[in-house]
Amino acid sequence: MNDTRQVPDRRSARDPGGAATTAPPRAPARERHRKIHPQWTAWAFLAPVTCYLVLFYAYPLYRNLDLSLRDYTVRSFVQGDAPFTGLANYQQVFDDPTFAPALLHTVVFTAVCLVFQYAIGLALAVFFHQHFRLSATLRALFLVPWLLPLIVSASTWSWMFNSDSGIVNAALHAVGVGPVNWLTSPDWSLTSVIIANIWIGVPFNLVVLHSGLQSVPGSLYEAAALDGANAWQRFWHITFPLLRPVSAITLLLGLVYTLKVFDIIWIMTKGGPADSSTTFATWSYQLGFGNLLPAFGPGAAVGNLLVVAALVFGLVHVRVQRKQALS
Repeated sequence: MNDTRQVPDRRSARDPGGAATTAPPRAPARERHRKIHPQWTAWAFLAPVTCYLVLFYAYPLYRNLDLSLRDYTVRSFVQGDAPFTGLANYQQVFDDPTFAPALLHTVVFTAVCLVFQYAIGLALAVFFHQHFRLSATLRALFLVPWLLPLIVSASTWSWMFNSDSGIVNAALHAVGVGPVNWLTSPDWSLTSVIIANIWIGVPFNLVVLHSGLQSVPGSLYEAAALDGANAWQRFWHITFPLLRPVSAITLLLGLVYTLKVFDIIWIMTKGGPADSSTTFATWSYQLGFGNLLPAFGPGAAVGNLLVVAALVFGLVHVRVQRKQALS
């Protein structure tokens, strides 16, 4: 027996009047979801970044600002009942006799480190851009100071600058120069930490500037060579102008990093002797954690001065870049 079943035709249906109608095609599930909730995906991607910025940037900045505007002690820091003092902590910092030397040392330390790190890094970047044999190996060796932990680098330089058994004084003695108290003399302590920080920061400038040189077309150098330009003229009229955007980013990042350098100075000299190598970074630590009776408010105020300085230079960089883009 043949069991025949009638399968209804799903492609067409008849209305009560007898006319055939075609059912509209249904949209895929993903397309319907996209039409109903077009912005939830964007918020889902932004949520992790927003949470990270709030927890690790916005909240610490808020807490540091709150510390600088209140009279915090150890007890009030735990209980949270510190009285509001306004700008009294900032006034105390400005009236402190350590403020002027610390400001001068911060400016000198930052400016000298930036100039030498950039100049040496640019010279090495141009040198390694020649693509000679073993250039990649030597360039990798120059990254060692950047890869070492700061505590290792600072400890190594402390040993090298040791007045009695340091290799630097040994080399000076070999050429007939008397020993120098690099870390214990007020005349040389700041110079010592500057030398160590320059050595640590050169590899960063080398890497960034060498990457920028890769984008300079080689045809420009060939055309300049055909016109009779020497190496210095090619560098000054081609390399240096085309590296300005990369140089601006390098100097800005180096400025922000150098302003907050603490590890190297603290391990080598602890800001001494007699505050001869004290900067805002080490002074902020000394106020907040270096005494038996910590001054949280003034320490936070000094830290906020560093934040404001970095923010000002960042805004200046953004404004200059915007003007160059519009011109």
